[in-house]
Amino acid sequence: MAVEHPVTAPSGDQTRIHNIGYRNYDGPRLGRAYARRSLYSQSLRGSYGLGRSVKSKVLPMLLFVVMCVPAAIMVAVAVATKADELPVDYTRYAIVMQAVISLYVASQAPQSVSRDLRFKTVPLYFSRPIETADYVRAKFAALASALFVLTAAPLLVLYIGALLAKLDFADQTKGFAQGLVSVTLLSLLFAGLGLVIASVTPRRGFGIAAVIAVLTISYGAVSTLQAIADAQNSTGSIAWIGLFSPVTLIDGVQSAFLGATSAFPGGIGPSDGEGVVYVLVVLGLIAACYGLLMRRYRRVGL
Repeated sequence: MAVEHPVTAPSGDQTRIHNIGYRNYDGPRLGRAYARRSLYSQSLRGSYGLGRSVKSKVLPMLLFVVMCVPAAIMVAVAVATKADELPVDYTRYAIVMQAVISLYVASQAPQSVSRDLRFKTVPLYFSRPIETADYVRAKFAALASALFVLTAAPLLVLYIGALLAKLDFADQTKGFAQGLVSVTLLSLLFAGLGLVIASVTPRRGFGIAAVIAVLTISYGAVSTLQAIADAQNSTGSIAWIGLFSPVTLIDGVQSAFLGATSAFPGGIGPSDGEGVVYVLVVLGLIAACYGLLMRRYRRVGL
């Protein structure tokens, strides 16, 4: 027969009451602007692998060096030979190195947005005080800034070298300023196109391939068609064909308004009227890329 034992209450010194509730946050609330700046800074640093693994730093840093080394060599030659001018104009340098720039966009645009899509972290961003516009602006500005650093750094090397070679200060300063305007437009256009393409897929590999295909195939196709038009003496169509590639768009804008020598067949760049169309197309594409990103991330953030 089981014997029941009376239940005794614990003594007073054994009783504990634990308050495990959460306390209210009493610190400063930095708001959307701070969150947007933080996302911009993080994305910009990530575009060069800063704050990430050593492996992530290799390609962007290598491409940065590849962009700057030819400029340093040109400067060394100009100083050693006491040349009267630089081998390449400031506005031409980015066009010559467009393959390196395209590779950088293809590698870093998916890194900026595809990872967020793949690991489904975008809704977590939007659970904070930032909105769709904040995310898009931060990512767009970060990649455009990274591209500007990539393309403006060799121009700065050329400019400093030109001054060391005692070339005309006024001419070099004007050329340097024109080059900066050109690479600013290029950075905005390439960043927008790269992000739009990369935001379509969460797979980074697919994003890289798609960006390379759009930037390189379009340039190759347009250059081929321009060469055919030149061979058939249809020079009037060369400028209009150039509207269908990001690289030739920038080439057309700078040859029309920034004193650059055109890379079009025969060196025939767009006229002033055609140049206005080029500017409108470039600005329209940049605005369209921003609008498409806004539409894309309104859906992703649901």
